[in-house]
Amino acid sequence: MNWVLLIIAGVLEIGWAVGLKYTDGFTRLWPTVMTVGAMIASLALLGLAVRTLPLGTAYAVWTGVGTVGTAILGMALLGEPANAARIGCIALIVGGIVGLKVLH
Repeated sequence: MNWVLLIIAGVLEIGWAVGLKYTDGFTRLWPTVMTVGAMIASLALLGLAVRTLPLGTAYAVWTGVGTVGTAILGMALLGEPANAARIGCIALIVGGIVGLKVLH
């Protein structure tokens, strides 16, 4: 169950990272409310997950899920470059996340 909480926390991290773009420097009320809410929920779920998961593994997975998801959404929604080198680096991060899960 803690792995599920950790993955949800990572997805919420994606939400708040992308949400930062839409807050316009925290000047837009509803995007700001949603972004801050996702930040709080993400951190709370991470805190719950580390009760039984190793801290280093949990933190690396949380940031990895957030990094990969944010990079993919940046390419899909914000027109960021989607070249082979960038996709290769994302694949390396995914490999690291899988490796940490398998070795846990």
